[in-house]
Amino acid sequence: MRMFPVYAPKLIVKHARIFLTGVVWVQDLGRLEFEKGRFLLPKKSLPKVKQAISELNALIESQQQASAV
Repeated sequence: MRMFPVYAPKLIVKHARIFLTGVVWVQDLGRLEFEKGRFLLPKKSLPKVKQAISELNALIESQQQASAV
């Protein structure tokens, strides 16, 4: 489990793309799980957590498209 004291999307995405499966803990967001390089949306979560996960997954998708070209 990697701990991030602040929400830094690029660092969090970099970690998820390297390890592919695991858990990160982000201050003010809590525990975020990722599998196959994508963040999983928990069944019950706050709106800011849902927004952060969608932002992280969009960033992952844009990086994958950029590296494919």
